[in-house]
Amino acid sequence: MQATKSGISWRLFLFSCLFLESSCQDFGGQTQFICTSVPKDMDICAATLQNSVPGEDLKTTVMQLRETVLQQKETIMNQKETIRELTSKLARCESQSGAEPGGRRKEAGAKNTMGDVSRGPADTLTQLSQTLQSLKQRLENLEQFSRSNNSVQANSLKDLLQSKIDDLEKQVLSRVNSIEEGKPGLRNETEQRGRVESTLTSLHQRITDLEKGQRENRPLDKFQLTFPLRTNYMYAKVKKSLPEMYALTVCMWLKSNASPGVGTPFSYAVPGQANELVLIEWGNNPMEILINDKVAKLPFLINDGKWHHICVTWTTRDGVWEAFQDGVKRGSGENLAPYHPIKPQGLLILGQEQDTLGGGFDATQAFVGDLANFHIWDRKLSVGEIYNLATCSSKAQVGNVFAWMETSLDIYGGASKWTFEACRQLN
Repeated sequence: MQATKSGISWRLFLFSCLFLESSCQDFGGQTQFICTSVPKDMDICAATLQNSVPGEDLKTTVMQLRETVLQQKETIMNQKETIRELTSKLARCESQSGAEPGGRRKEAGAKNTMGDVSRGPADTLTQLSQTLQSLKQRLENLEQFSRSNNSVQANSLKDLLQSKIDDLEKQVLSRVNSIEEGKPGLRNETEQRGRVESTLTSLHQRITDLEKGQRENRPLDKFQLTFPLRTNYMYAKVKKSLPEMYALTVCMWLKSNASPGVGTPFSYAVPGQANELVLIEWGNNPMEILINDKVAKLPFLINDGKWHHICVTWTTRDGVWEAFQDGVKRGSGENLAPYHPIKPQGLLILGQEQDTLGGGFDATQAFVGDLANFHIWDRKLSVGEIYNLATCSSKAQVGNVFAWMETSLDIYGGASKWTFEACRQLN
């Protein structure tokens, strides 16, 4: 009986194939017949047509499915990598002493007296020391001013500020001891940071108020700009642009002991060219002047913490330049952006290097130190004229393109102004 059923089933299977050959599709020519089992209640021809996919379509479908799977896999891997990075950052933030998950960076400006404060305790102490040193220097300048003016009010305020600075130094010393001894007091780093920053902000504001009173008694050109920290937000902006120039002379007094490199005393950018006119000493490189992004190395040595007078002259004809330090010619060259006039309608910034017009500041290229008597001429000054400037001669001229005046500048980020008279305060 079993053999009989098997024979009948085989004959039915062959019959189905023959039936499909005669009643479903005629492919013509040499053909192959593929037999497929179907439910007994389903139309055989319909089932066969439903399952007969041309080979090329089947290949395309498989490739599309494979591509979709690979894209989904790549998306999942990217999401996993993002999650790992976020988790790692969160863990680092939570593990550092005094870190605040989700904390915001301070806004750039005068209220941020500590600069770009790092979240690590060692970096915080370094930044605090620099800030305190800056405030002490400003206080010493105020003390000199008050002695020369016999101001009782200035003396009393000076004593109060000195007391606050002493308290802050004690706090820094206490935190150093905590770090060295590994005390659990570092867990309260956030509260300590808040108290110190609040005190420094108040101190900075009171010194600024006192400086305002000092400025009322000085001529508008007898001042210096001080950039105490290397940040990306301390700078001064010249209110007017430069004209088109086929020759120029740039002179200034500088004082800095920053290392490596004093940074960027000034930069002039125009639409389409961020390096139209730049003076920069960056890293371990010598000081350079850039005109239309062309570079000449200058033989200046000024980062000794002393005041130096420097001048650079340039003419578009053959790109000839000369460099003077303290009234003496130190070097010269040619082929610096020859026959390229300095373009007008740009922005002149003191203390920062511009990567874009009026912005793109990089803290590593910022100027650190003091700058005064910054002047620009649209001609090449003679050796005698430059010597008069460096020796504060009564014959010294002021810039006919830009002259050093308080009213010609806008100050940003906590850079400060101090009374300065060239050749009287040197070193």
